[in-house]
Amino acid sequence: MENLVQEAIQNVNFQAIMPSLVLCVFGMGILMVSVFSKRGSTTHVAWLSIVALVVTGYFTLSGWNNPQSGFAGSVLFDNFATFFSMICILAAGLTILMSDDYLKREGYPVSEYYPLILFTTAGAMWMASGTDLMTIFLGLEVLSVSLYVLAGFFRDQVRSNEAGLKYFFLGAFSTGFLLYGVALLYGVTGTTKVEGIAAYVRANPDSAMNTMFIAGGALLLVGFLFKVAAAPFHMWTPDVYQGAPTPITAFMSAGPKAAAFAALMRVSIIGLDGIQSELTSLFWILAVLTMTLGNFIALTQRDLKRMLAYSSISHAGYVLVGLVAWNEIGLSAILFYMLVYTFMNMGAFAILVLLGKKGEDNLTLDGIVGLGYKKPILGVVLSIFILSLMGMPPTAGFTAKFYIFAGAIDAGYIWLAVIGVLNSAVSLYYYLRVMVQMYFKDPEEDFAWVSMSMPVTVSIVISIAGVLYLGVFPGCVMNLAKLAGF
Repeated sequence: MENLVQEAIQNVNFQAIMPSLVLCVFGMGILMVSVFSKRGSTTHVAWLSIVALVVTGYFTLSGWNNPQSGFAGSVLFDNFATFFSMICILAAGLTILMSDDYLKREGYPVSEYYPLILFTTAGAMWMASGTDLMTIFLGLEVLSVSLYVLAGFFRDQVRSNEAGLKYFFLGAFSTGFLLYGVALLYGVTGTTKVEGIAAYVRANPDSAMNTMFIAGGALLLVGFLFKVAAAPFHMWTPDVYQGAPTPITAFMSAGPKAAAFAALMRVSIIGLDGIQSELTSLFWILAVLTMTLGNFIALTQRDLKRMLAYSSISHAGYVLVGLVAWNEIGLSAILFYMLVYTFMNMGAFAILVLLGKKGEDNLTLDGIVGLGYKKPILGVVLSIFILSLMGMPPTAGFTAKFYIFAGAIDAGYIWLAVIGVLNSAVSLYYYLRVMVQMYFKDPEEDFAWVSMSMPVTVSIVISIAGVLYLGVFPGCVMNLAKLAGF
């Protein structure tokens, strides 16, 4: 034990955690600012949080092509971690921009909301950079605890309370699976380091077929699959997405999900490489099940947040196709896809933030009837996001799906790509239904309550720029995604 402590002390490298450290310091400072702020005055806290994310983004980008390892190899801030961390920072920034007016409208102008988003982002960054299962678990818990509070932030609303409790109970349940998996893997290999597990399997090939090793890997994957909302571990998603505050729903669908995929990729591709054939077969089944279940259940939804929740499940299935491919095209496509998904999904939810009335009872298909006539700019912008979610050119959604399916075809999984394309065709129905409501039915509302505030407008402009730019000029970012791969 003494040698272990000495090794940890000698290998401390704060550069490896500097971005998340900066974010945590800002978060605690903003908490203190909140204490001395006038009740209901939150705008300055929101902008301080944006400053915190900008500064964190600067420190994060400084790590590109300059990998930093620290804490006895438990953290590696490499290009992979940098790419995913920037996705999380982007998602957090867009969430904060669309939140201030929303919270005031709903009657919850509480400053603590913003530090919770920052702490969630810090946890997500630890997940992306963790090379030890205990480091990844630490990041997961920091992320999850903050999200439990944010999901149930509207204490006086039954739906929000239900969302927070359901997410907490099922999240704690899935964490138990993950920890049990870590314990079994440690029992077999004698280490919790991802590289150490891989090295043990290389030195002892028969251990990959050890029942305890397979059980540990399976339990570990259950914890990650819950966080990415892959079927059959998706049961929490629709209720939590519907009940949580709309900006938090948007955030959960992008930042934390990207972090969970980052951890899943690092653990699967590096740590569990010895059982690659078994994993690809498992991911093949999960990808088909997740895509199909998400799309077909979304067909029956009339609540827009619930529909986007099932849409989010289906998109997790598309991302799993990249893991099945297990090649450079497929794995780099996952990074590209998560960035694109952040832009198009955050943008769609930003429109819902504007359209919602107090209590959000109007966020249904009937609530957007005639939007394209009464608010033509919002109608066009929402249509672009919807087209991107469909995967229609020239939006980024088409390019992202193209790369994902190209990776599968290159690896020989042609039928998986065909199933993915057919699922995309199924999704056209419920996505196009939104556009039909906006343009092919007579208006029932004048949408007079919709107010385009500057912060929400900025979030929409950033999102629409990302969707269009990455759709027309994807090469530069895709090259960065390849550089960020393993």
